[in-house]
Amino acid sequence: MHTVRIPKVIQFGENALSEADYPKNALVVTTVPPELSSKWLDRMGIQDYLLFDKVQPEPSIEMVNQVISEYKDKKISAMIGLGGGSSMDVVKYASSEMNVEKILIPTTFGTGAEMTTYCVLKIDGKKKLLREDRFLADRAVIDSYFMDGTPEQVIKSSVCDACAQATEGYDSKLGNDLTRTLCKQAFDVLHDAIMNDKPENYPYGSMLSGMGFGNCSTTLGHALSYVFSNEGVPHGYSLSSCTTVAHKFNKSIFYDRFKEAIEKLGFDKLKLKAPIDEAADVVMTDKGHLDPNPIPITKEHVVQCLNDINDGNW
Repeated sequence: MHTVRIPKVIQFGENALSEADYPKNALVVTTVPPELSSKWLDRMGIQDYLLFDKVQPEPSIEMVNQVISEYKDKKISAMIGLGGGSSMDVVKYASSEMNVEKILIPTTFGTGAEMTTYCVLKIDGKKKLLREDRFLADRAVIDSYFMDGTPEQVIKSSVCDACAQATEGYDSKLGNDLTRTLCKQAFDVLHDAIMNDKPENYPYGSMLSGMGFGNCSTTLGHALSYVFSNEGVPHGYSLSSCTTVAHKFNKSIFYDRFKEAIEKLGFDKLKLKAPIDEAADVVMTDKGHLDPNPIPITKEHVVQCLNDINDGNW
């Protein structure tokens, strides 16, 4: 038997943000400054809310605990994650601890976090991938409104992330016919949008990707990427090289088209600062991504992949 979990309610398409209803006394959690969040909140038409806008990129468990501590006595009705993966991950964990409704609204498209049971937080200074059913959104709201005004580099990193998740998810040993259908459709939408300059389709492709990979896993590309993330490289940017090399190693059916999309997006190639051998040891601890990889992975394989990334050998 296979089980697929998605949010209870998914509201998407043009004007989804403004046409959705929001509960009173909800806590909105975001990373952006007031001059931007106020614009978003006006678009939502939300009334009677609290705002926490101190979330930093790649948040820590300490940040989650700060939110819980500040608002546990405020009798909030719901938590709304308004932003990228960082805002949504904080809400996933904090709302579950506080036992309130969680509404996720992605303003960047790529993490697919609004669709998944995954939560990424820094614990003891290192990024950790957590996965629990309680992290699944009660409601997700997806609207291409947020594409306007988003910096080009953020959009590029986000769509790279979505492409990596969809294609790695398709290859995952934890997948099934439904997740592979969703992942393939997601990458088809995203590849077409990249190659034919249709960024307005990124949110839909990312949504499909989240529904697909969120019910199986990502694989080697993500395992390789975290050693670059630990050196401050944005996650989507790190995947541009890491997933390309991983697809080459795995002989993925997506290798050629993934590489084509990455080249169209114009990413620079990566260079690891840490010694290869030490980085490989870190990668090998990531069993959550390595175990579902379609080919069993040894440290020697990881060293080979990291060298290929450093050498630009795609």
